[in-house]
Amino acid sequence: MQEIERKFKVKSAAYKAYATQRVRLTQGYLSSVPERTVRVRLKGDEAFITIKGSSNESGTTRFEWEKAIAIAEAEQLLALCEKGVIDKTRYLVPSGNLCFEVDEFHGDNEGLVIAEIELPTEDTPFERPEWLGEEVTHETRYYNAMLSKKPFKNW
Repeated sequence: MQEIERKFKVKSAAYKAYATQRVRLTQGYLSSVPERTVRVRLKGDEAFITIKGSSNESGTTRFEWEKAIAIAEAEQLLALCEKGVIDKTRYLVPSGNLCFEVDEFHGDNEGLVIAEIELPTEDTPFERPEWLGEEVTHETRYYNAMLSKKPFKNW
């Protein structure tokens, strides 16, 4: 129950040519404190509740627990969430044996495009596609929970 993830800015829309899947996501936070975020997410025709712990010093690793829930339950929980729902389109972009999740944000975060890659270990090597930009793993303002409070349009 551990997530090891790195985040990057995206330099161009070239990733779309390599995407194998695209899905719309809506998510809100029942708790957005860094020590324990509790997220409710609608992902296409699925729904999930996720709990994440604090990140380690490098920002790459943290506790993560996720469970599928009924869409009706997720819709009810979203109504209880803190202000600032996240709306984005996620593209899955394979890269070697791994996969980038590229998020194009909408609404108050329009114009922000972030790529994430989950790794088996913190030092796992991976291919860096030409469209991948600067790493922002350690910058908490790029965390979705923070974007719900301080959206990209206000930077």
